[in-house]
Amino acid sequence: MKPEELRRVLADGAVKPVYYFYGDETYLMEREVKRFIAAIVPPDVADFNLDIVYGADRKGQEIASAAQTLPMFAQRRLVVVKRSEGLTDADNEALVEYFRNPSPSTCLLFVGKKPDLRRKFFLELKKIGEMVEFKPPYENQLPAFIMAEATQAGARIATEAAELLLLLSGTNLQELASQIEKLAGYVGTGKTITLEAVREIASDTRADSVFDLANALGEKSLGVALRKLQTVLRDGQAPLFVLNMLTRHFRQLWQLRELMARKVPKPELGRAIGLRSDYFLPGLMKQAANFTLVEFRGTFTRLYDTDRALKSSRLKPAFILEQLFMAICCK
Repeated sequence: MKPEELRRVLADGAVKPVYYFYGDETYLMEREVKRFIAAIVPPDVADFNLDIVYGADRKGQEIASAAQTLPMFAQRRLVVVKRSEGLTDADNEALVEYFRNPSPSTCLLFVGKKPDLRRKFFLELKKIGEMVEFKPPYENQLPAFIMAEATQAGARIATEAAELLLLLSGTNLQELASQIEKLAGYVGTGKTITLEAVREIASDTRADSVFDLANALGEKSLGVALRKLQTVLRDGQAPLFVLNMLTRHFRQLWQLRELMARKVPKPELGRAIGLRSDYFLPGLMKQAANFTLVEFRGTFTRLYDTDRALKSSRLKPAFILEQLFMAICCK
């Protein structure tokens, strides 16, 4: 089951006795846990009808007993078991027995790691409940996430502002949501988050310097790139994060260069590389024109070699990255 399907189920009130949340996108999962709690247990009776425990701290029989307790002043009781991978085999056996005769007035929610669907615990759980996976969104889905977050925060966001925020803050959803919350408070309820607002509020993130660093390399400005590198490393930015951001930037430039070589009309270029706004397109086109397609292939070979060196070499990361920069800019 997908998270959006779960929301429809909750809206209809057709809740199953057991759910299991798992996945790599922990921010969305934690937020969905809060929504799930709010949908199942009214806040004014939560003290009587909500138990939140951790797998390593409770026996399976204790969790089953809590689930068998009748609700007070409400229709349903909710038991949430976080970090459920901490449950032992004996705990799981006790819970399997509960799955075979679950309380009709209790919902039991487990939050844990990727399930082993061969185990009896999960086989029995699937018979009476649902498993909900939380996957990181694809990069082309992030602008829609930003727009939705802005709406939820009581504001709107211009498409070019969303593009810049994504470039500055990266793909971490918690970081994006945090920045949007600050931006919405800055512009005010019902107002639009503009490009200028993003520069004012979000541009103090460390990723801002990485963004400038990527542009400097795209412009083949070696001196600027080396100075920016010193800044981002001094500020504590991880060398592999820097490299990943640069790889993303050059992948976009390479794609754009190929489209330009095929003489794709300018109005179509932005959409083809995933831009929702053409605000950044002229600068990216200028950078892409600085490299031939052969140079781009060589650059990606060097990016790959740099990744291996950062992970295995005893050389200082700053030196490894400086060698990469000189190879990119001095061609």
